[in-house]
Amino acid sequence: MERPIIETERLLLRYPEERDFEPLAEMMQDEETARFIGGKQEPAITWRAFCGLLGHWQLRGFGFFSVVDKKTDEWLGRVGPWYPHQWPQPEVGWTIKRQAWGKGYAPEAAAACLDHVFNTLEWPSVIHLIHVDNTPSQAVAAKLGSSDSGREVEVPGFGMMVNVWGQTAEEWRARRDN
Repeated sequence: MERPIIETERLLLRYPEERDFEPLAEMMQDEETARFIGGKQEPAITWRAFCGLLGHWQLRGFGFFSVVDKKTDEWLGRVGPWYPHQWPQPEVGWTIKRQAWGKGYAPEAAAACLDHVFNTLEWPSVIHLIHVDNTPSQAVAAKLGSSDSGREVEVPGFGMMVNVWGQTAEEWRARRDN
């Protein structure tokens, strides 16, 4: 299985490693950060979810990247392509730890992932599942050029209703070319 590495000006997006578990577990213990991604989790549950992320890579050949600050090697969060069982369609999602909010990491990493899914994985379109109250993620999606489709779906396994945001590869390329 190929394990791509994506670099941006400030970030390294790489395959998750075991050393990423502790900062992920800490992030998932933060109620505000975890609010729209299933809620606060105990480390044992986060471990199982982390193994699921690695399994997604094995089964699908892609998955959430660990987002790392290139200068400090600090783990900042997870961003990437995601298409688990019963998902409405392939998604690019993002979660950045609260201490790193407001620095532009989510849109920077997500834009690199959109380039990856449209140019390497050759997806025709992408979605982002965003809760109606999650205005920061809505702002990230809008900054990326995605829009709210007006469709609402239940996140499989979470019992949470979310709005479907997204865009096509053509829309992404037209925006990037301008």
